[in-house]
Amino acid sequence: MSTTASQPAQALTPGPLSGRRALITGGASGIGAASARALAGRGAHVVVADRDEAGAVGLAADLGGEAWAVDLLDTRALESLTLEADILVNNAGIQTVSPLEDFDPEDFRRIQRLMVEVPFLLIRAALPGMYARGFGRIINISSVHGLRASPFKSAYVTAKHGLEGLSKVTALEGGAHGVTSNCVNPGYVRTPLVEHQLADQARVHGISEEEVLERIMLTESAIKRLVEPEEVAALVAWLAGDDAAMVTGSSYVMDGGWSAR
Repeated sequence: MSTTASQPAQALTPGPLSGRRALITGGASGIGAASARALAGRGAHVVVADRDEAGAVGLAADLGGEAWAVDLLDTRALESLTLEADILVNNAGIQTVSPLEDFDPEDFRRIQRLMVEVPFLLIRAALPGMYARGFGRIINISSVHGLRASPFKSAYVTAKHGLEGLSKVTALEGGAHGVTSNCVNPGYVRTPLVEHQLADQARVHGISEEEVLERIMLTESAIKRLVEPEEVAALVAWLAGDDAAMVTGSSYVMDGGWSAR
């Protein structure tokens, strides 16, 4: 994938984001794929970035966009990146569930690299172009765990708290240049990442996977169901548009009432 403006943005259909170029990391599945569809549906030219090349290529083809097959954990390669994007959705994430005393230090480092360092590097690469055009939307897919903690998720909670801080600094620096930066903070979303957690949570808590969903994942929520990726994507699409021009430095909670306690 070319990361410069080597070709003009092409919208799938006319819409409020026509002429805008949107990059979504972890875009081949889950929240990322739903966000790519929502942004394309509003007219944006989407770039689906994912290490799953086949998934990225397939979705990009469906949406009339581009695929960027990339291993974001190779952060050295991102340091000299020039990124032409009007909308950047930092979504890529991984999870490890383990007690602190057993947590593999390399797993901890990997999660910080993907979920804090990578967003920093991509924001750094995108801001010059956004500043030059006087428009930019940085949308960071955080989590309720960016605002609350849970046991056995030290790396994930730490990374999401770090992403919250990065987002706020970006908002303060970008405000004078027409660039906004916000976090979206869902509870447990129906994605492969969450589905893979069920077995890990069952193991560390000593309960069944069915009990994990009821007693661990949804116990604090007033609404007893998982968030759907399309619900998160709808908020992403709104934040990307002109109607959200005065929304910046904020964290939008979508957790079914979890953080109301």
